[in-house]
Amino acid sequence: MVKERIQKILSERGVTSRRAAEKLISDGLVTVNGRTATLGESADADTDEICVRGERIDEPPERVYIMLNKPRGYVTTLSDERGRKTVAELVSDCGARVYPVGRLDLDSDGLLIMTNDGELANHLMHPKNEVRKTYIATVGGDLNAAVPRLREPVTLDGVTVTAKSVTQINERQIEIIIGEGRNREVRKMCAAAGLRVTRLTRVSEGELTLGELKTGQWRHLTADEINLLQKGG
Repeated sequence: MVKERIQKILSERGVTSRRAAEKLISDGLVTVNGRTATLGESADADTDEICVRGERIDEPPERVYIMLNKPRGYVTTLSDERGRKTVAELVSDCGARVYPVGRLDLDSDGLLIMTNDGELANHLMHPKNEVRKTYIATVGGDLNAAVPRLREPVTLDGVTVTAKSVTQINERQIEIIIGEGRNREVRKMCAAAGLRVTRLTRVSEGELTLGELKTGQWRHLTADEINLLQKGG
């Protein structure tokens, strides 16, 4: 008998990421042998009956890793209670139930990794790993004054953050590289520096780059790309 934390089992079985699994457990939506599970509890996936919302979890699925060029106007969730368009609609033909790794807000576009590998998703999203994300921001405002401010630490929502790199591309665009990727971090950094973001595109994450992938399209990651992500992003 091999017992593992329930959130780890759920992520390995492709149910959701480990962080999201912890919320499912905390919300009382996970049961083990008919009893509501508690956060931190362990179970044996081979012998215990583990259910999420009353449905028994499946055997580990074949791992699927894809890159989507997310368009603006789509939310990075599998479903939306407000009826907005979701990224799940764009990858419905990939042959597996995959979920987004991290988020791109509704008005942002660009590279979004989606997978059913919960362990990899957890690794890429964990703040301590600081997987680098590169954005191109099209902005309005005084870039000459803003760029030096963007290179300095700034406090956002009570947390001090610092960009890894800020490079001015032209009079309206800047490249910003960040590590943690907090909620709307780049937009908030730009606002704090007196800039108004009119478009924000993520062009790389870790060693992956968007390349020539067209808006709204997706592709499977190569074996080499998957290996790079697993080694550290």
